[in-house]
Amino acid sequence: MLLDLNAYVGHWPFQQFRITTCEKLLGKMNEYGADVSVVSSLHGLFYKNVQSANEELIEELGSNRRFRDRFIPFAVINPTYGAWREDFETCTTKLGMKGLRLYPKYHNYKLDEPNLIELVKRARDRGLPVAFKIRMVDSRTTSWMDIPYIFESPQQEWDLKDVMPIIRAVPDAKYIILNIANSMVLSPEDQALLLKTDFIFDTSGKSINNLAGQIKTYGKTKFAWGTHSPILDYLTGLLRVESLRPTEADAATKELIRSGNAKRMIGI
Repeated sequence: MLLDLNAYVGHWPFQQFRITTCEKLLGKMNEYGADVSVVSSLHGLFYKNVQSANEELIEELGSNRRFRDRFIPFAVINPTYGAWREDFETCTTKLGMKGLRLYPKYHNYKLDEPNLIELVKRARDRGLPVAFKIRMVDSRTTSWMDIPYIFESPQQEWDLKDVMPIIRAVPDAKYIILNIANSMVLSPEDQALLLKTDFIFDTSGKSINNLAGQIKTYGKTKFAWGTHSPILDYLTGLLRVESLRPTEADAATKELIRSGNAKRMIGI
């Protein structure tokens, strides 16, 4: 089975994408043999009321029976928005969304924000995973109309260490770390904490360039196939898995990365 942990539908304001609907994404999935995609709406990064994007996604998923068993919706929640608690309840109890995707840079909050900590604790108590994007697009080629890089770090984009404040605050939640494209170096204390945490990296980010070595560091249960489609190409994340030699990953390990780890994390 192939389960893509990291896909989107919708439009990106600064670049034209060909895959903008569930129908088009399903065509790409069929082309490459993907069975299921975890999907969110790109519109949720830009709407002031992100719940509108969640409802658009659910409406689209309900428009065709073929989508029912092929897509798993994740909600975009903005914990600085006044109605975020209601949005969380609606998404998780009424709309059946199976996890959260959070965008601190696009929604302008830091990872020690009290509302974020409360949101992650609520997700933890429901057994829902919380996904953070290390980056959406390469900042070197971004539009001048895209987000300013608001954090005090001298680097414009996140490293793995930039996610650690929320993991320190809620170490018993379930985390998905998507499109890791920069440094994965952690302090010994953070490395030890992360190894005790229930988390998964997806394979889309360019820092997953030595998957065999990273499996030795983090373990075979800590990686899952992801494409970051349609922003990145559909194949690279999968090639990182399929190119592993038998001495680097046996058949059972590859199957965990193709779908097993993601299924466990999502609870399906």
